[in-house]
Amino acid sequence: MAKNPIQWFPGHMAKTKRMMRECLSEVDIIIELLDSRIPYSSKNPEIDSLINGKPKISVFTKSILADPDMTARWVESYHKRGERVVVIDSTTGQGIDKLADAVRDIMAEKLERYHIKGMDGRKLKAMIVGIPNVGKSSLINRIAGNKKAKVEDRPGVTVDKQWVPTKIGFDLLDMPGVLWPKFEDQTVGENLAMTGAIRDQILDTEEIAMILCSRLMKVAPDKFMARYKLTPEETEGLDSYDLFELVGRKRGFLISGGEVNHKRCADMLLDEFRGGKIGRITLESPADR
Repeated sequence: MAKNPIQWFPGHMAKTKRMMRECLSEVDIIIELLDSRIPYSSKNPEIDSLINGKPKISVFTKSILADPDMTARWVESYHKRGERVVVIDSTTGQGIDKLADAVRDIMAEKLERYHIKGMDGRKLKAMIVGIPNVGKSSLINRIAGNKKAKVEDRPGVTVDKQWVPTKIGFDLLDMPGVLWPKFEDQTVGENLAMTGAIRDQILDTEEIAMILCSRLMKVAPDKFMARYKLTPEETEGLDSYDLFELVGRKRGFLISGGEVNHKRCADMLLDEFRGGKIGRITLESPADR
């Protein structure tokens, strides 16, 4: 566990919360994006109270990076609670059509009222919300048919709202990514840090990479050991620091004196996990929550 509590709540996030409240009257439905690798940790606990009862659909993003069996378990847990969820991947386009169908299904009564009034051409309006770096801009660009939103693999790129027309029947109001002021569960902060929802510049990335080693040995040991050519005998009983050191030595990240270059090893581990090079991995299960 991280020695220091992980928090990140820059000023623009407070502004985003105000914008969300102010713009609710302009939209018909909320689309909340969640990272398929951390569906619980990537759910902002303040969103449901902020949207004040507006219809909502949850969307699991980055599904190509997550364990498909675990994703299915998360979807089942949502369905048991009567909540709508769609699994997508904006890179491949997987699930995008299902999102459009789900929005129309949820808003069927309003669309019927439009039809009765002879307003069949009127588009629905959806607000898209989620934590930083969850994939909002990538999704918007996929369903808009061209690059309407700026995309970078780091949090905090979108800093203001923008309306985006789409080709699947509704317009999107894109909101900047927003976290919440305090993570009550430190594991949530660690998960957000490992997946890139919090800026690396404010983190001890070496410590986060060490935590990641322990987490991977717990949730995906075969994939972790295969990627870094580790054996059960080598890893037995090792703590997070020793696992991290072992990976660095296996990769040859050594400096003078034979010590491991911690920064280089940390950057590599985080980049390879976030890029899916270690495998399709989900860090938390419904049973944990």
